[in-house]
Amino acid sequence: MMSTNPNKVRLALSLLVALFFMTRGDDVRSVEKFPIVVSTWPFLEAVRAAWRSVESGLSAMDAVVEGCSACEELRCDGTVGPGGSPDENGETTIDAMIMNGVTMEVGAVAGMRYVSDGIKAARLVMQHTEHTLLVGEHASIFVISMGLPGPTNLSSEESIGKWINWKKNNCQPNFRKNVLPIDSCGPYHPISSTNLREKECLNSESQASLDESASYHFNLHNHDTISMAVIDKLGHIAVGTSTNGASFKIPGRVGDGPIVGSAAYADTDVGACGATGDGDIMMRFLPCYQVVESMRLGMEPKVAAQDAMVRIARKYPNFVGAVFAVSKNGVHAGACYGWTFQYSVRSADTSDVQVYTVYPEISQV
Repeated sequence: MMSTNPNKVRLALSLLVALFFMTRGDDVRSVEKFPIVVSTWPFLEAVRAAWRSVESGLSAMDAVVEGCSACEELRCDGTVGPGGSPDENGETTIDAMIMNGVTMEVGAVAGMRYVSDGIKAARLVMQHTEHTLLVGEHASIFVISMGLPGPTNLSSEESIGKWINWKKNNCQPNFRKNVLPIDSCGPYHPISSTNLREKECLNSESQASLDESASYHFNLHNHDTISMAVIDKLGHIAVGTSTNGASFKIPGRVGDGPIVGSAAYADTDVGACGATGDGDIMMRFLPCYQVVESMRLGMEPKVAAQDAMVRIARKYPNFVGAVFAVSKNGVHAGACYGWTFQYSVRSADTSDVQVYTVYPEISQV
């Protein structure tokens, strides 16, 4: 019988145990991948700001605030921060949200007037109230009382110029439906309450413009959101969003940016998600909540992201949207529908921000 060297046996067993734990992604995280920052779109400076914060040892929450604040200050694509996306009255308002994936605490503001620091305002709601969401002018009053600068005019020359041109174009396109305007820019009345004689008085140009508005879609030039996820050195996850909403929205409209589970969601036990696109449609499905819960059930980030898009497309085949997903182990992926999407990543194994392009792989369903 061949003799066995006990030292070799112990070495072999040690290697097998090490290999076992290395392959168990649910139990042993790939520490070398942390920290990591993931964001919608090529908002490079925002991602770099978040990276500097988290790489220095600050928390995921701090890094999310730094990253989204940088985007607000830079007015990323004119759709984040002040000075962009005027509503029908020409006013710019702010939506923002932050979520702690460890405690599941959320703070958010919506339709906030006169204050430009959306993400900081959202964090103040989390830190100093038992609420989740504050809205409108009362949100502004609260966060100013907590120390944020304001009140200030959130409009800019660009946003006012954009609004004036929209008015010259008979307030088209817009987000109204099943209505008829008294003149090109309203007031509007429901079609069902307008008698035939009033309809006949409408000129053909107004009617044509109304029909055109039905084909209006979100795109990168009239609406977007920064949605950011950060995993810090401890493996803790946080997400945040900030946007000034959709251009020429009806005053009072709130998009998906401040809605937890829609534009972003995080659970340190699972991972995180960020979303962008037609928020009025997407918030009906809470795609980021769906992505995280799908990953909890074992789906890979790519499959979970695609599944969230398919669920929406089945009901709304003309919608436009995208999500990114990142697991608690730092594995990330994206999916989109109706447009080409890009998301940005900075991790410990890259020297700078990497931009990933995602093409719509889901055909109309």
